Amino acid sequence: MSLIQLLPDHIANQIAAGEVIQRPASVVKELMENAIDAGATKIDVNIKESGKALIQVVDNGTGMNAKDALLCFERHATSKVRKADDLFSLVTKGFRGEALASIAAIAHVEMRTRLESDPTGNQINIEGSKVVGNVEAVCPHGTSFEIKNLFYNVPARRNFLKSNQVEFRHIQDEFERVALAHSNVHFTLHHNDSEIHNLTPGVLRKRVVDVLGRKTNDRLVPIEESTDIVELKGFVLKPEFARKTRGEQYLFVNDRFFKSHYFNHAINKAFEGLLKERTFASYFLFLTVDPQKIDVNVHPTKTEIKFEEEKYIYSILLSSIRLALGKYNIAPTLDFDRETSFDLPSEMKSKPISEPTIKVNPDYNPFHSNSSKPTSSSASKGKKSENFTTAINKHGFGTKEAKTADWENFYSVEDVAKEEEPAPLIEEETTPGISQFLIKGNYIFTPSKSGFMVIHARRAYEQILYTDLINSFITNPVESQTLLFPIEKELSKDEMTSWESNAMMLKQLGFTGELKDGEIHLSAVPSVLQDETIQKALDRIIETIAHREIDKGEIAHELVHSIAKSAAMKKMNLNSMEAVNDIIERLFQCENHAYTPGNKQIIDTLSLESIDEKFR
Repeated sequence: MSLIQLLPDHIANQIAAGEVIQRPASVVKELMENAIDAGATKIDVNIKESGKALIQVVDNGTGMNAKDALLCFERHATSKVRKADDLFSLVTKGFRGEALASIAAIAHVEMRTRLESDPTGNQINIEGSKVVGNVEAVCPHGTSFEIKNLFYNVPARRNFLKSNQVEFRHIQDEFERVALAHSNVHFTLHHNDSEIHNLTPGVLRKRVVDVLGRKTNDRLVPIEESTDIVELKGFVLKPEFARKTRGEQYLFVNDRFFKSHYFNHAINKAFEGLLKERTFASYFLFLTVDPQKIDVNVHPTKTEIKFEEEKYIYSILLSSIRLALGKYNIAPTLDFDRETSFDLPSEMKSKPISEPTIKVNPDYNPFHSNSSKPTSSSASKGKKSENFTTAINKHGFGTKEAKTADWENFYSVEDVAKEEEPAPLIEEETTPGISQFLIKGNYIFTPSKSGFMVIHARRAYEQILYTDLINSFITNPVESQTLLFPIEKELSKDEMTSWESNAMMLKQLGFTGELKDGEIHLSAVPSVLQDETIQKALDRIIETIAHREIDKGEIAHELVHSIAKSAAMKKMNLNSMEAVNDIIERLFQCENHAYTPGNKQIIDTLSLESIDEKFR
C-alpha cells in the first residue's frame, strides 16, 4: 500500500483557504478585486456582524455565462493567465484562481451572475466546496456574491477571529485600499444596515478627501514625478498633521496596494526634521512601473512585491517628496541673500517691543558709603562685604576663623538672580526621625531590612489610580466632571465607527460626547483627569479603540489603563512626608504593587551588599 496519497479536493481547498482567507476582510478584498477585474463601475459591499454572518458584494461588471459561473469555483481556474510569461506582465488584481475555490470551501456561498447580452442569469449555491444548487435566475447584469457562515466547517479558525469591532476595522481597511486605487468607481459600504462609505467617482484628490474627511483637503501636498523607471503621483499630509499611528500610510503600484519597509524608510527620511517625536507621516502614493520589472507573486495576499529597480525608486521617492515639501514652503530652506542680523528669536516675537531704559542713581558716590540710601540689593551686598571685612579684621587674614566666619552670608543665595530656582536634587523634611526622602520629586527612597527600597512615584500613582478606577468601573460608572467648554477633536471615519461601537463603555468610564461632522464633541470627562491631561487621555483612548487589536474582554482594562496613565502624568504634590507616606500605603494596598498595568517596574531594592560593593 502506498504511503503517498493525493489530497481530496475539499481538503486541498481548505488548505488553500488557510493561506488566502485569513479573516472576513480577506473575502471582501478578493471579491472587490474580482469585481474590478470584471470592469465594474459600481460596487456595493454589505456586511452583517463584521462578516461573520454575511458578506455581500454586488457589482455591475461583465458577469459570466452558465459554464464560466460553475467553472470559476474550481481551483486554479482563472481568466487572466494563459501561459507562464503572463505572470510577469500582470495588469489585473487576481490571477491564481484560488480565491473563489477557497471561499467556497469554508462558507455557504450564493452567486448570481448574468451577461448583459443574456435575458437571464444563473444562481449557484455551494456549501463546503459542494455544489448544492445550480438554477437559472432573473438578476441584473453583473455578479452578486453572498457569503454566509464563514468558517462554519473550520471551528478552530472561527474561534481565532477577534471581536466584531476589530474584524470590521480590517474590512474597512481593505475596502478603503481598493477604493483609493480606483477613484473612477462608485463604492458603497454598509455595516448592519448603517452606511459607512458612499464614494462617488471623481479625481484622486476627491477620493482621498471622501475617505479621510473633508478637512483633509487643505492638508494634502501633491506629489508628481515622471521618469523612465517609475511614474509617481499622490499626496502626503503636511507634517503638522502627522499622526501617532501608522494607519494612513498607503503605497500602490499599478493600482495594487502593497507594503514596503524599504520605501517607507525613504518617505520617513524625506520628512526628517519636520515631524514631532513619535509621530508618523501620512501618505497616499501611487507608483506606475513596467509590470515586467516587478513580481507580485511573492505572497498569497499579494501585499509584498519585489522590484527590479527598487534602489532607483527609493531615491526618486525621497527626492520627489522633499521637492514637494520645499515647493509648498513646508520644509525649512536657507536664503543666503537675506540679512539675518536683525532676526528676532522665536520666543521674543510674541513679546511687545519696548524702548530700553537705563536706571541711574544720581546721588551715588563711590567714595562715600553713606552718600545715599542704598537699594535693597546694594545694601545686602554692602552688608555682606562689611561682615566679611569685619571677620578678617577680627580673626586675622588667612585664619580658619576668617575663612568660615559669615561665609554663608557673604555667598548668600540672594546674590544669584532668582529667575527660576532649579529643583533640589534631594528633597527632605528637616523633622527628626524621617525614614523616606525624594530624589527629583519622582523617586521615593525608603529603608528596608536588606537595604533601600526605591519606588517610582509616578508609576506608583498610575497603579493606584488604575486599581481605584477598575474597582469602581465594575460596579458603578466612573465619576465624571462636566466641561465648561466642550473639547472638539477631529476623527477619521474608522475612529468614529470605533467610538460609536464603544459608546456605552466610554460613557461608563466618564466620557460623554456626541459625534458630528467628523468630530467628537466631549462635554464630560473622568474627574481624575486634569485640564493638561485630558487631551493626552483622549489620544490614548482613540488609539486603543481604533488602532489596536484588543479582545473584547480586555478592552475595558486597556481603556481604564489609558485614563490612569494620562491622569498620572500631572505634577504630583509630594512636598510633605504625609503625602509620601500616603502614596506608599495606598500602593501596597493594590493587589499588584510591583508593576504597572503596562508591565513597567514600580519597585526595586538596593541591597546593602550591592551598595558596599560600589564603595570598595
